[in-house]
Amino acid sequence: MPVIARFYGILIKMYFKEHGVPHFHAIYGEYNGVFNIATMEMIEGDLPNRARKMIADWVQLYQSELLEMWNTQKFKKLQGLE
Repeated sequence: MPVIARFYGILIKMYFKEHGVPHFHAIYGEYNGVFNIATMEMIEGDLPNRARKMIADWVQLYQSELLEMWNTQKFKKLQGLE
């Protein structure tokens, strides 16, 4: 699973052979979360609120790029939050 972005200790990854709703995985230390790209909600996981907020802010910046990656199955590196 390639790393799409990295910021503040958070790794954003996407499996390109997965099915279901368009989503990505976020890893923060020992915590994990799965986020629906369309709704920007965590649909599974145990990430702390602070990490969830940063990820939500990041998704607002890159939501269309994430959906394009999901639909085309073409990897693209994205910037993190600054």
